[in-house]
Amino acid sequence: MNGQGIGQILIYVVLLIALGYPLGVYMARVYNDDDFATRGRFRWLGAIERGFFRAVRVDGFREQTWQAYGKVTLVFSSIFALFLYGILRLQGHLFLNPDHLPAVASHIALNTTASFITNTNWQYYGGEYTMSYLSQMAGLAVQNFVSAAVGMAVLAAVVRGIARRSRDEIGNFWRDLYRSLVYILLPLAIVLGVILMSQGVVQTFHAHATATTLQGAHQTIARGPAASQIAIKQLGTNGGGFYNSNSAVPFENPNGLSNFFELLAILLIPAAQVFMFGKMVGARRHAWMVFAAMFSIFAIGVAVNLPAEQHGSQVLRNSGVNITQSSAQSGGNMADKEIRFGQANSTLWTVATSDASNGSVNAGFDAQTPTGGAVPLVNLFLGEVVFGGVGSGLYGMFFYIIIAVFIAGLMVGRTPEWLGKKIEAREIKIAALGALFVPTMVLTLTAVAIVTHSGLASIYNQGVHGFTETLYAYDSQSNNNGSAFAGYGATSFSASLGTVAMLFGRFVPLLAALALGGSLAKKKIVPASAGTFRTDGGTFVVLLVAIIALTAGLMILPALTLGPIVEGLMH
Repeated sequence: MNGQGIGQILIYVVLLIALGYPLGVYMARVYNDDDFATRGRFRWLGAIERGFFRAVRVDGFREQTWQAYGKVTLVFSSIFALFLYGILRLQGHLFLNPDHLPAVASHIALNTTASFITNTNWQYYGGEYTMSYLSQMAGLAVQNFVSAAVGMAVLAAVVRGIARRSRDEIGNFWRDLYRSLVYILLPLAIVLGVILMSQGVVQTFHAHATATTLQGAHQTIARGPAASQIAIKQLGTNGGGFYNSNSAVPFENPNGLSNFFELLAILLIPAAQVFMFGKMVGARRHAWMVFAAMFSIFAIGVAVNLPAEQHGSQVLRNSGVNITQSSAQSGGNMADKEIRFGQANSTLWTVATSDASNGSVNAGFDAQTPTGGAVPLVNLFLGEVVFGGVGSGLYGMFFYIIIAVFIAGLMVGRTPEWLGKKIEAREIKIAALGALFVPTMVLTLTAVAIVTHSGLASIYNQGVHGFTETLYAYDSQSNNNGSAFAGYGATSFSASLGTVAMLFGRFVPLLAALALGGSLAKKKIVPASAGTFRTDGGTFVVLLVAIIALTAGLMILPALTLGPIVEGLMH
């Protein structure tokens, strides 16, 4: 582990906190202040906001119960799903298609629709040779904004419910959605898009270019309006690349500086939302402890993955392949890694993208060592709560916090409390559903995929590694991440099963989180006493990390023994 790599990681962490904290404070004001856009120099924004509510014929300031909030969320997402599916299926007859790409196949269009509606961005296609510019912009990029904004809106509603007392309402979906889009995502995406274009990320409406190689052959070079989509794919923890090879492609990620900004964007909003939570509920110290728990797991992932990749394996060292031997001698496993970025940046991206339900990559996960590849696999299985997706990561963490304070209450023999509210049977049941539903679904769908003839047809690599690739595919889709190991193919069966995984993986925890927020909103504040378990100290951090590890870790351990652990022992 060299000093340069460690220095890059430390700079990244410092800037993440330095930028995340003020952004979180700003976001708390956006969601908490009813008059946010009606005062000061930006009063004109309030007029536009009210105009939007009139255009969609809703009362943006009429608050909703969690049931009404959830219903509108589902209906809104369904409408956009139909819109996206229509664009993909009619692509060959629509404009902004200079390369005359045909319609997307029905099973791929359905899977892609579910993928982008749920903020998963799993891709059973190659972007540059499957999607027209219209599909990329009006279809996929729009969903990058909208699906991210839905997650952020739901989080704002849940946090509002935690902060309130004796109320049935937790906010208004339309207002939270609009403010997420206009006051947070859009400004940040414009800034990042300009930065990326300045570094050479392609942004054009011209058709693919044709070049002549030194040998006289002709080569087609894909291009298009990439920079605008890359900005929101990272900020919104979407992850779906304009190009098939994602952020390993120079047109998406040209150099070290663009790599750093894209990597910073992955965790910026999820980290900021922890501080937003502390500001909105008036418990900043508690929020710092939640951040510390998330960061501890993040740091463990980096500490495991980086040495594993830098040391490689004995199999690689003794393989007899010159390039592999050279890579091993110069510092470990460089297979499927960009020389432009090196192992430290590949590790940092691997851990960040799998902690944040982002799914973008700048190196191939499938070529990592068994130990290194196990890190993103486990990160996903934890429920994407280590920072997690925009919105979904933090409200997923709330489930584990509820379970942690419940366990703490059992230890001292009293009713558990969290932020002054008693945690009773209803909250425990909701938290258990939210925390355990997706891991259970991952294991169930993986089992179906490896014991059925249709499922086996999707597995191109046999043996232990083929099992790992299958497990990762449903781990990624169920947790709305979108990253993948290579070697798991797109069949009608896998696309359909993945569609089910993404839809249930998104909306079951989302509705559980809203139910939790609605339940807590009705409760009164209970004064703290000598027996109250403090959630603003180091003991809480240790307990929370332990609960996450035990709850999800014990569920995935048997699967790990069939995949990465066995593969590691073989190497």
